[in-house]
Amino acid sequence: MAENVRERPYRTGIARHPISAIILPIPIICFIGALATDLAYDGSGGNLIWLNFSSWLIATGLFFGGILVVLMLIDMFRLPQLRSSEGWAGFALLVAAWIVELINSFVHARDGWTAVVPLGLILSAAGALQILIYGWLWHEARYDTGERA
Repeated sequence: MAENVRERPYRTGIARHPISAIILPIPIICFIGALATDLAYDGSGGNLIWLNFSSWLIATGLFFGGILVVLMLIDMFRLPQLRSSEGWAGFALLVAAWIVELINSFVHARDGWTAVVPLGLILSAAGALQILIYGWLWHEARYDTGERA
């Protein structure tokens, strides 16, 4: 019994879950929410409250996405299962999504209709798609058992 306890890898985090897994849903939800509020802005005919919602969601997603980039870089070196091709591809997508959403925040800083339509909407869609694919690749790399159907 004591040997089994010693063989288990030590994982830091909260309740033995990596902190990156706990923070991961925040930028995913924020970037998808920004896409939804951009679509609502377009459908409302230019109601500026949707533009403000998008800006706040993008800012929150960027903040927690930046923290996630640092934590994932640490986890990439700490956890061998993340150093697969899926893990590195996912990390590259995370960084790409963060950069796209950073540019999107600059676009959303403009005033009025041109802050969202069409470039802001396109960037929100691209960032949301990238962060969704990243979440899937991270899950595949993290919990891959080696069994493929």
